[in-house]
Amino acid sequence: SGQWHIPDGGLDPLGLSGPRLRKPIVAAVQGICLTIGIELLLATDVRVAATTTRFGQIEIKRGIYPVGGATLRFQRECGWANAMRWLLTGDEFDAAEALRIGLVQEVVDAATVLDRATALADVIAAQAPLGVYATLASARLALPATEEDAARRLMPDLQPLLASDDMQEGLRAFVARRPGAFTGK
Repeated sequence: SGQWHIPDGGLDPLGLSGPRLRKPIVAAVQGICLTIGIELLLATDVRVAATTTRFGQIEIKRGIYPVGGATLRFQRECGWANAMRWLLTGDEFDAAEALRIGLVQEVVDAATVLDRATALADVIAAQAPLGVYATLASARLALPATEEDAARRLMPDLQPLLASDDMQEGLRAFVARRPGAFTGK
C-alpha cells in the first residue's frame, strides 16, 4: 500500500497520517537512538536525553532515505544546516550535539532521564487542560501545510530506492559493517 499500517481506531505514533494525539508527549531517550527512534522523537513535544545517548539518522548509508518524518521535521526542529549535516551524512552524534541543535531540550544522567521526563510531564499535566490542548492545537496549525503534502510522498518516493542496486549494496555494507560502494543505480 505504500503506507504504514495503523489499526482501526489507532493513532500513528509518527503523526504522519490520521488524527494526532491532542495531549502533549514528553519523551525520554537513552542508549542508541537510530533512524525511526529519532523520527519518533521528532513526533513528540518535549524531549529529554541521557548524557550517554548516541543518535544517527543512518538511512542514507543504506541507499534509502528516512520515511518516518525526519525529512519533514528535523530541519524545522533543528534548523536547515544542522538537519542536513546529519541527514545527508548519516554520521552519529551525541547528546550534547542533540541539545545544541534543539533535537532534545535537556540532557541528564542516564539514571535520572525517565524521572526528569516524568517530572516535566507532571508540570504540564498540572496546567489547565483546555489551555494545554488549545496551545498544542494552535502550534500545530501554525506548521506549514506542505508537511502534509510531503508526508504523502514519503512512501511513494521510497519505492524506487528499495528497488535500486544502491539499496542492495547498502544492506550488504550494513551486514559486512563497511561503508557502501554506491553507484547511483
